[in-house]
Amino acid sequence: MGKKGKKEKKGRGAEKTAAKMEKKVSKRSRKEEEDLEALIAHFQTLDAKKTQIVETPCSPPSPRLNASLSVHPEKDELILFGGEYFNGQKTFLYNELYIYNIRKDTWTKVEIPNPPPRRCAHQAVVVPQGGGQLWIFGGEFASPDGEQFYHYKDLWVLHLATKTWEQVRDYIYYNDVYTFDLDTFTWSKLSPSGTGPTPRSGCQMSVTPQGGIVIYGGYSKQRVKKDVDKGTQHSDMFLLKSEEGREGRWVWTRINPSGTKPTPRSGFSIAVAPNHQTLLFGGVCDEEKEESLEGDFFNDLYFYDAIKNRWFAGQLKGPKSEKRKRRRGPKAEPEGADKQDSGEACAHAPLEVVREVVAEDGTVVTIKQVIATPGSSTQPQSDEDDSPEEAGGPWVEPRPRSNAMLAVKHSRLYLYGGMFEAGDRQVTLSDLYCLDLHKMDQWTVLVEADPETQEWLEETDSEEDSDAGEGAEGGEDEDDQDDDEDSSEEDGEPQHPVVTPGEQFEDYLPRTELYWVRLARDEVGPEAKEKRVLKVAHAMAKAFFDDPA
Repeated sequence: MGKKGKKEKKGRGAEKTAAKMEKKVSKRSRKEEEDLEALIAHFQTLDAKKTQIVETPCSPPSPRLNASLSVHPEKDELILFGGEYFNGQKTFLYNELYIYNIRKDTWTKVEIPNPPPRRCAHQAVVVPQGGGQLWIFGGEFASPDGEQFYHYKDLWVLHLATKTWEQVRDYIYYNDVYTFDLDTFTWSKLSPSGTGPTPRSGCQMSVTPQGGIVIYGGYSKQRVKKDVDKGTQHSDMFLLKSEEGREGRWVWTRINPSGTKPTPRSGFSIAVAPNHQTLLFGGVCDEEKEESLEGDFFNDLYFYDAIKNRWFAGQLKGPKSEKRKRRRGPKAEPEGADKQDSGEACAHAPLEVVREVVAEDGTVVTIKQVIATPGSSTQPQSDEDDSPEEAGGPWVEPRPRSNAMLAVKHSRLYLYGGMFEAGDRQVTLSDLYCLDLHKMDQWTVLVEADPETQEWLEETDSEEDSDAGEGAEGGEDEDDQDDDEDSSEEDGEPQHPVVTPGEQFEDYLPRTELYWVRLARDEVGPEAKEKRVLKVAHAMAKAFFDDPA
């Protein structure tokens, strides 16, 4: 009885300890959420000081990913909102609004009073009602160290004609299907029959010509054993459509398209062409290992034809002048040159592969592709006086990436930004490309960006030490951790955020504002009013921007 009593007492003690730890973790989670809400409120206070609409011509936006790029329903414009940027140490969130004029090839930064809080990975859709509306739902906010996250569940609309933001309402988002009535501003929950997609994030939706909705791909994790999760990159497709003769009733159907399907991936981007074909670009296939995650990034293009229920690979034809060169015969070899015998020549001959691809207007085009075999050459041979310009110039294509922004206007596909990884470094892009979907010849660069010039800050020893001491009893004061993160110093001098080449102060300040606010708060003391702290922060940022040395 005595031993049993000790065991029961020991068991109750373990339960008590577990409950205490759970309570402690829950308390800390609430504290972290409160910290993020306070940070969001701070930024909203700054935004509240903007009382007028200000439109400023500007250089292309700074690098970012997980923003939204939308097509204006009436004008030849693209609308860029929000996004995030990570420089190796800090995460920056944006709620900036940029307009790209397609015909003039110009950017304009539009500051509108009372915008949505800073965010990334939100959903955006444009509708023509009321002179055009940009709807924004949800998204994510992250702490500067990227360790804490806050997920929005709010809904906003930007009235494009009057340039005014409006927050419509708030609701709790589940893994369900909802419709939103643009006339009554009300949500309705659907209860489709059939088997729909499993719970997931990062899936993409597009509308079919018949009014159905196609769901493709996504990402999810499953617990395979204690403290071990396994990620799944989905490549399945589902169709949500209304039941014939039953108004208001919807049904799920799993579809299995034919043709050349995209390989499994996440972080891809989609847009809808005027002929209702869905375009898919890029993405990443993550390979999970025991203690690492390696990504294979893509820059390929696929078309999905909902009417034919078929995938097509988007192969580019190349410039016409280059094709003419390829039709020319080889130059005559100089006298005395060694010649291969017929058997060797046959073994080294390039292979010709015939593929079917789809043009933007829906027609199927047969394209021949030459593939080199060992010892063969697929390079076109031409006269020496042919210049690169006559040959159509160098072949240009976007680098492989994920989480890019995609939009179609006037049968042209626009690709902006995104990210890729180089070792431990995350590179965020700010380039802009265009592809004529009628010609399907080659990409055109509208905004160039050199990732090599991008600032990247390695983790400091103080940050690693801070993480290592996290499990000690009592932990470390969170304010002290913030101080460690902000004080990457050499010889006692703080390393301020670097000014990137060609960057304007109006772009530099939003990207680095949090850093300067913290520095200013240390300078003026904790009793200083927020207005005073902000004024000092902006002055310090301007002084460093004008004279980084």
